Amino acid sequence: MKVNTVTENLWGSVIPYWNDSYIEDGETAPRKPTITVYKGTSDCAVVIFPGGGYAMRAEHEGAAYAERLLSIGITSFVVDYRVAPYKHPAELSDAVRAVRYARYYADKYGIDKNKIAVMGSSAGGHLAASVSVHYGKDIYEKTDGIDNEDCKPNATILCYPVIDMFEYRHDGSRQNLIGERAFKADKELMSLHRHVTRETPPAFIWHTAEDCTVPVQNSLLYAGALSEAQVPFELHIYPFGHHGLGLAKEMPHVAQWANSLENWLKLIKFI
Repeated sequence: MKVNTVTENLWGSVIPYWNDSYIEDGETAPRKPTITVYKGTSDCAVVIFPGGGYAMRAEHEGAAYAERLLSIGITSFVVDYRVAPYKHPAELSDAVRAVRYARYYADKYGIDKNKIAVMGSSAGGHLAASVSVHYGKDIYEKTDGIDNEDCKPNATILCYPVIDMFEYRHDGSRQNLIGERAFKADKELMSLHRHVTRETPPAFIWHTAEDCTVPVQNSLLYAGALSEAQVPFELHIYPFGHHGLGLAKEMPHVAQWANSLENWLKLIKFI
């Protein structure tokens, strides 16, 4: 399948929390956040945040997901958000902006503004869940017309997500996002299951029980919070499989998650 994409700057002339001195991956100049559009044929869209411990962005959890969603007609926006040395709230600012960007250009891409989901794996899952629970907060001052759009997702898709910043934390994600010696209040803020409410978007979640990098308890905590708040969710825990599987093509039993996601999206009348 031939895939045509368009990559644009995520922000205009003003980028909140921008620092000209920050570089990453040996670049000689700072990398500005971008958003890459995979235009589908349906009226729904998924904003994708690849994982990478808030230190990088993994292509197999970004472009690969977008191409899979495109195969069933779904438009995707893959976000090249800021990572370390940036810390919160720069990453969340980029995520919030990306949802607003998708809504602002909904007519251009044939999208229903009420059918925009967020999706992320590992640390990207943490970012997707962050938007899903912190959408009502003023993360940054408005920079242009795009920022007048609502940033609350209509659905959340979490693949082996980082959720907790305490007992079940992923050390690298926590250190890169809020610092190794973060205040308890920052850990509380970024332990996302603690902020689920009845208004939190419905979620599709999957994880593997033997994940040694991001413990499965992260997904269980988020699902438990959704259950307590009476928010609909679907949870799949596969017995075997290492962290970071993505589409899991090498593990057919785990790879079922993509078909299950498609069925869930139909069930909630997203597609």
